[in-house]
Amino acid sequence: MAEVNSARVDSWAWAVRQFKTRSAATTACRAGHVRLNGEKVKAAAPLHIGDEVRIRQGGFDRILVVEKLVVKRVGATVAAQCFRDLTPPPPPRETVPQVAVRDRGAGRPTKRERRDVDRLRGR
Repeated sequence: MAEVNSARVDSWAWAVRQFKTRSAATTACRAGHVRLNGEKVKAAAPLHIGDEVRIRQGGFDRILVVEKLVVKRVGATVAAQCFRDLTPPPPPRETVPQVAVRDRGAGRPTKRERRDVDRLRGR
């Protein structure tokens, strides 16, 4: 593995296994889901050691600090050494409100059922 001074953001994110494909990483950059040191960046933005990369996936931000630059995709153990993960732990399941689920084909909720759902959601 040769030492490099800088790498593209999309290439690095794909190489350290944050995205399944490089095109998915590029698409995420175009959509504004990837931030470099707090700024939205294009896919070709240069990345250096010590930079903070925020990747929005599944409604949550992953906060990664670049430790090592790689351009080619590497194994999971090597990829874990290329960044320091500062992502806060997800909230406990108890604090996440539960979603009311209706049986398929049950039709629209009645007024009483709708009020019960609203009460569950805290409205």
